[in-house]
Amino acid sequence: MAFLQNQTYDGTSPSFSFFRTSERIMLGHNTPKDYMEYVHPHWQTFEAPNPFLHYLLGVLYIGFMFCALVGNGVVIWIFSSAKSLRTPSNMFVINLAVLDFIMMMKTPVFIVNSFNEGPIWGKFGCDLFALMGSYSGIGGAMTNAAIAFDRYRTIARPFDGKLSRGKVLTICAGIWLWATPFSLMPLFGIWGRFVPEGFLTTCSFDYMTETSSIRWFVGCIFTYSYIIPLGLIIYYYSKIVGHVQEHERILREQARKMNVESLRSGKDQQEKSAEIRIAKVAIGLSLMFVVAWTPYALVALIAAFGNRAVLTPLVSMIPACCCKAVACIDPWIYAINHPRYRLELQKRMPWFCVHEPEPEMIDNSSAITEKTST
Repeated sequence: MAFLQNQTYDGTSPSFSFFRTSERIMLGHNTPKDYMEYVHPHWQTFEAPNPFLHYLLGVLYIGFMFCALVGNGVVIWIFSSAKSLRTPSNMFVINLAVLDFIMMMKTPVFIVNSFNEGPIWGKFGCDLFALMGSYSGIGGAMTNAAIAFDRYRTIARPFDGKLSRGKVLTICAGIWLWATPFSLMPLFGIWGRFVPEGFLTTCSFDYMTETSSIRWFVGCIFTYSYIIPLGLIIYYYSKIVGHVQEHERILREQARKMNVESLRSGKDQQEKSAEIRIAKVAIGLSLMFVVAWTPYALVALIAAFGNRAVLTPLVSMIPACCCKAVACIDPWIYAINHPRYRLELQKRMPWFCVHEPEPEMIDNSSAITEKTST
């Protein structure tokens, strides 16, 4: 015990991090001076977090990385290889899975930093981490809006026809172009910049610097990457809900006039049910977008326009965890509700415990039921 008590902490090696003395060890104590130039003074006023928090987050991100890469990898594989799923509309699903995959490909940077208890990759690692996060975040938001638009056309405006493959490819290219300005401008320092945040093991766009330029940047990126996609999502899904309610009301009134229980045949009912289930998938993905990026939006707005004293390094790490958790959950939303994906998953990975009835079985049971009723 006397040996442990007499140990001193040199402030450079994480192997000594458990031998803490009564001296205050500040955040960034083991960070190179040239890298500390990019760290806002607000973070430098906090003590270094307990090493246990670094290691806990490192282990948590290993789990996130494994689940998200496997889950989104399976989604990309099945949606791109299964003939029944290679439809223009499902190209949006593949695009979203690719963006989630990119988001989780940057996690090794954070994992190594966490077990090092500080940044190890320098400014290059910081920029790479933030650039991948920017493209995947902004691109994912607009992809969710595109999925909402596609569901709106399919359900609420079926006579307009479904989007062609060329149109979907054009929209997907537009999504990547939409994410480019607020990804490349901070990277090259044209407007805003990428800087360390929180425990200094992650990076994002600068929302802490007290200048009008940075405040304008925060306000614009908040509108550009959060408000506009969210507004589109709410608009299209509200239109879908209104259309479905009106359609059901008309069918009920017509059935009542004809003195029948329903005007739908078994096959029509099945097709409508499949469309509703796919719409549920889209709504679930949109809810995940809100869960993922609302905490980040709040932290950025508080830092730029509010009382930043409430933003501790630990609080600023919560939004990042939300984004990574959602990237893990997204693939399971398909597995729960998307009928064709569940069927392909059942065929290719039977040990996955997915039980989806074959379309022929549904058609036969519907026909038998209709014949019996007649």
